[in-house]
Amino acid sequence: MSRPILFLDVDGPLNPYAAQPERRPDGYTTVRVPLEGSAAEEYRILSSRRRTLRVWLNPEHGRHLLRLDYELCWATTWMADANRWIAPVLGLPELPFVDFGEALLHDRPDGVHWKTAPLVEYADGRPFAWVDDEQSDLDQAYVNTHHRTHGVLHHVNPRIGLRSDDFRALADFARSLGPSRATD
Repeated sequence: MSRPILFLDVDGPLNPYAAQPERRPDGYTTVRVPLEGSAAEEYRILSSRRRTLRVWLNPEHGRHLLRLDYELCWATTWMADANRWIAPVLGLPELPFVDFGEALLHDRPDGVHWKTAPLVEYADGRPFAWVDDEQSDLDQAYVNTHHRTHGVLHHVNPRIGLRSDDFRALADFARSLGPSRATD
């Protein structure tokens, strides 16, 4: 029996990028990532003057994520680079990632987030939770319509990142599937 998938965004949930820029949140460490390669593409667009990207990560998040009854999967613009820059700081093993291909950063005319359809396709009928800071009701409606089993979108405030309540809500969702529901 396979576990549900936990799709993880980096910027917002794990890196509270919208926190006050001069005040690193308690428990977080600063990582400086060179602005090169696919992971930094959207940041390069935002600022051509910066040479590194400041990322705040809380190493405790890795332990909390590994305790959840999910198969962890990156769902981020960092894609494979999340395994290079993010996973080691969090103490996570190398994780699979969703390759967004042509959908990467391309807005849809219907207002559904550009990640939503690729995540539903990747899940391929498996239950999932998606942790991000950019979902909307349109995304949940898309999941409800196009995904044949349980899919929950868990919004995280990008000013504060993941908190204890978020981990509890994710654990509750996985438990709600029950042992016989995990492979619906």
